[in-house]
This record gives sequence, structure tokens and C-alpha cells, in this order.
Amino acid sequence: MSNTSSPRRGFIELVEIRDASASDAEALSHLLQELIAAGKRSTAGDPAFVLSHYIQHPDRLHCVLAVEIDRKILGFQSLKRAHEGNPYDTPVGWGIIGTHIRPTAARNGIGSRLFTTTLSAAQQAGLPAIEAYIGERNMPALAFYEALGFRECRRSEGIICKAFKLRGAG
Repeated sequence: MSNTSSPRRGFIELVEIRDASASDAEALSHLLQELIAAGKRSTAGDPAFVLSHYIQHPDRLHCVLAVEIDRKILGFQSLKRAHEGNPYDTPVGWGIIGTHIRPTAARNGIGSRLFTTTLSAAQQAGLPAIEAYIGERNMPALAFYEALGFRECRRSEGIICKAFKLRGAG
């Protein structure tokens, strides 16, 4: 029996999970545009949006990238602290998570690998919970967050919010 195994179909080899920087805005914008074209996102995704909403957002706690062996960004995940009046009505002090995976890289465990570092950042920040704000028709995202341990906590028109409660957080 051989010690080597052939990669599964669609296997993607990650080189690293790393922090996002301003120089990544253009590449992340292209990734978001791919999601828009695939019908998986409906809001803006230009470089200025990426900088202001993810990389340089004043409530940002964490924004990490998954990078493939050829240096292509496969996805990213952001974590912000919710403040009064946030656009999602997430409880104040909780984390707000956003996960964005390139359509051609979906279902390869990239989001789960990103969440490992995001969860660590949430714990270090002392967050009591993390909330995902998901369109009710986005079945892949609903299933993804459910598999990570997020559970439905509230609904509004067209939206399902799922929360991940952190142990030991107050």
C-alpha cells in the first residue's frame, strides 16, 4: 500500500492563511466581483469598498486571506466588533463575521480553515458571540455556518442571523 494519496477532485493546495493588507484590496475586489457575477453577492465590491468595509474598517478585529500555491487569493474572512447602530442590528459587543470564498474554490474547506484563525481572534478580543447575517436563500452559506456551530438566533425579512456563542465569554 502506498503512503501517497492522490488529491480529491477539486483539491486546492493552500500555501498560507495571512492577514489582509491595503495592497490586497484590488485582488479582494476581483473576488467579490466574481461572487456578484455568480449571484452569490449583491452589494458593491470595488477596492474602495474592500478597504473601508473590511481591511481598514474602524471596528475591524481581524481580516484574513486564504492564499493558494500560485499566490491567488481563494477567499477571505472578516470579523468586526458590533457597536450601537451597526447595519446588521447585531448585539453590541458581539462579533460580525463575513466569509467570502471564490466560487471556483467553494466546498474545499477554505472557510473552515479561515474560521480557525477568526475564532482565535474573537476569543482574544473577549467577544461573547459572533453573528453571521445571511440571506435566507443562500443555502450554501446557511449550511456552512451551521456546520461550524452557528445557530439561528433571529430573522428579519429575507435574512437569517446565526450566532456562534464563545465559551467562557461574558
